[in-house]
Amino acid sequence: MDFNVKKFASGAGLFFTRAFQFTEEKLGQAEKTELDAHFENLMSRADCTKHWTDKIYRQTEVLLQPNPIDHTGARIEEFLYEKLDRKAPSRVTNAELLGQYMQDAAKEFGPGTPYGSALMKVGECERRLGTAEREFLQTSAISFLTPLRNFLEGDWRTISKERRLLENLRLDLDACKTRLKKAKVAEAKASMAPDFQETRPRNYVLSASASALWSEEVEKAEHELRVAQTEFDRQAEVTRLLLEGISSTHVNHLRCLHEFVEAQAAYYKQCHLHMQELQKELGSSDEDVLYSRCRNRMGLRFPNAFALNSTHSVAAAGSEAEGLSSPVETDTLKIEEVQAPATGTRKAKVLYDYDAADSSELSLLADELITVYTMPGMDSDWLIGERGNQKGKVPVTYLELLS
Repeated sequence: MDFNVKKFASGAGLFFTRAFQFTEEKLGQAEKTELDAHFENLMSRADCTKHWTDKIYRQTEVLLQPNPIDHTGARIEEFLYEKLDRKAPSRVTNAELLGQYMQDAAKEFGPGTPYGSALMKVGECERRLGTAEREFLQTSAISFLTPLRNFLEGDWRTISKERRLLENLRLDLDACKTRLKKAKVAEAKASMAPDFQETRPRNYVLSASASALWSEEVEKAEHELRVAQTEFDRQAEVTRLLLEGISSTHVNHLRCLHEFVEAQAAYYKQCHLHMQELQKELGSSDEDVLYSRCRNRMGLRFPNAFALNSTHSVAAAGSEAEGLSSPVETDTLKIEEVQAPATGTRKAKVLYDYDAADSSELSLLADELITVYTMPGMDSDWLIGERGNQKGKVPVTYLELLS
């Protein structure tokens, strides 16, 4: 391996010259060539574009790959496939995996059972949602993420490289200006020194020689300044053209943003349609009726009714422990002895099926008409309902009172 000492020394000297010039400028002891206002605005706009493009790109990655663990593994896998110049295999989405689990569970429970049938239908819907999600991710990665990444890893790196080169050439230019200024000051001092040339001819000869040397230094510094100025102006023009290209970048990113929004809207629309179809399938099946009855029985839909039934159960357990009659039996006796008031009865339409929790309540079927009324001291969430010779308490929330 060849090692060029002269080239290394030249590079080291240039580095220290730039570092010295930069330090002097920071301390306010050296002049700095300022760029025009238009150029400064272009650089500020470019920095702003890079900053927000990077933040939008990173957050879009998080949106499209929400699982942090999967996200890290996926990025490593994509990086390896990209380096090998091969296409990464499509990964199973979380929704597709959930759908697969549901369908496997349905096979174990029995697809002919209400729960197994519902699992099979929901699992199929989840797999469709997962497929739609994967297509959305692929479309968004191509139309939105890739252009942003290309800008950050391509155009912006080029701009940054040219800007660093421009800054180095500016430091060189200002260092040349400083050297020229010092050379001119030294030349002026050398030319004014021999005021006593008649009495000290030897000093005069030395001073004249020094003046000639400083004149050569001034010419050399002026030549270096012209070269530095030319290189700086050329690099400033190149950098300016790259910075003005940021406007085209904005136009390109705007088009990509529209494509991303269209892909996202199509994805959510497709998901909405899949869920509507699933609701219709479940709503027309027997397991939906079974679910409704089970929900009503457990009181999950109407907490007040559930709380009342729980109170009855606790009270009954306490009474049995003391050897007393159950409150439920007392309520049953009261219900049987209740007489309908002469006034205050109304017709009511049943909204949902309801299975009586005990003999004090009246079971209901959706869409049937019953007669209801209230009695003094009753809970406001309950009414007395009658159907023919059947009588019992019914929850208000299951009824639509008719005028």
